[in-house]
Amino acid sequence: MIAVFIRIGLRYGAGVLVARGLLGADDAAAFSSDPDIQAGLEVAAGLAIASVTETWHWLSRKFAWAH
Repeated sequence: MIAVFIRIGLRYGAGVLVARGLLGADDAAAFSSDPDIQAGLEVAAGLAIASVTETWHWLSRKFAWAH
């Protein structure tokens, strides 16, 4: 059971890391010079990526795409 939680945690962690890579300092400055807004955008992108990943995994298990 602990492996399931570790796998889910790693997926969400990977999503946050990808989001941080998508929003660099130059892009964040274009949105706003406030670091709180930049952090909020990074977290939102990370959660969106993680949600898509979880949905894709759920669909693959439901339709037996994964073995």
